[in-house]
Amino acid sequence: MLPPTPQEPLPPLRLSAPPLSGRIEAAVTLSTVARLVASGAAVSKADLVPAAGLARTTVSTAVDELLDRGLLHVDGTRPTAGRGRPADRLALSPRGGHVLLADVGASSAHLAVVDLSQRVLARTHVAVDVRDGPDAVLRTVETELTALRGLAPEAGAAGVPVRAVVIGLPGPVDGTRGVPVRPPIMPGWHAYPVAARLSRTFGCPAVLENDVNLRALGEARALPADQTPLLFVKVGTGIGGGLVGREGVLHHGADGAAGDIGHVRVRGAPDDACVCGNVGCIEAVASAGAIARRLGEPGPPVPIEEVRALLARGDPAAVAAVREAAGLIGELVATLVHFYNPARVTIGGGLSAASDELLAGVRSVAYQRALPLATRNLVLTNSVLGEYAGLAGATVLGIERVLSTESIGLLLARGH
Repeated sequence: MLPPTPQEPLPPLRLSAPPLSGRIEAAVTLSTVARLVASGAAVSKADLVPAAGLARTTVSTAVDELLDRGLLHVDGTRPTAGRGRPADRLALSPRGGHVLLADVGASSAHLAVVDLSQRVLARTHVAVDVRDGPDAVLRTVETELTALRGLAPEAGAAGVPVRAVVIGLPGPVDGTRGVPVRPPIMPGWHAYPVAARLSRTFGCPAVLENDVNLRALGEARALPADQTPLLFVKVGTGIGGGLVGREGVLHHGADGAAGDIGHVRVRGAPDDACVCGNVGCIEAVASAGAIARRLGEPGPPVPIEEVRALLARGDPAAVAAVREAAGLIGELVATLVHFYNPARVTIGGGLSAASDELLAGVRSVAYQRALPLATRNLVLTNSVLGEYAGLAGATVLGIERVLSTESIGLLLARGH
């Protein structure tokens, strides 16, 4: 486990400003004010009045309430026009609550505790195998997060409470119900109540999201706003995609299946069998798992960690396999660029970190195959956050959940 360090693994992340509402319930008002402060759209009482579209007395009462409840604090002053005294600068309080994060992949998980100011208080990286089933994996997640809480300053019943927990899983999920939906590489997980279990364990709201969606959101919120729409393509044990719209919000589709690109077939792909039951899926022919199988033939697959090591050393067979996979992924990316017209396509996953071969291959095909209108301003690059992109997205989701009308309403009902 890694205790808090002066060097944060995550950059400052943009939080979204709320839409204005004509409702006047206390929870709506408090949520609006808190999210305006969190997003940086308004950082003083004077700024909040026009930004929220509320009366000065309403804003003042809401700010005082949020200060009393510890969600906001005064973080210095800011100059005011004329010769008036400087205004108090408001910010989310580090003591307002902790958010627990779990970015779970097929074979490992990044876990962390952050406060509402986005400070990473403690983090760790542990081995898990999603094929072991939900009980074994979630037991590890719960144990490790509880231990991390112990490393975080001011934790415990008498200190800062846990306000939310966010978990990402490598498969399709129904975020509304908080359950995985027939994930191909996760036997035994279908319809398991992941969010409900974590909510009971930690006594707070829990959010379940697809792991690539977390990476897409983290990447988008760490970059300037003009880098959206953003498409994130993760090439790991499988292949997945995440879409973030121009407003910086995840695009889930009607049923949460948007971005599930691993089971799309592309031109020129061999008829390899896929775990989903079809043949020729991009995941079956171009993922790190597929490359591992190819390098191990006619024997068992090469461990994916060894594939990365071979690629980093420039092993000819590994480089050739990655280039072949990159060409197929590039075909898929070109199609997605035409359909979605993103400002940025980010390639992530362990293979992209091991070598530039994957990115170079995807670029060469995608720019060649896609038409000029869709690519003239397109940025196609590796992840800027690397392995921490999922934690960044989970941080954003967690803090925005804490500041939502629903969570603020629970806070008011509980009286703390």
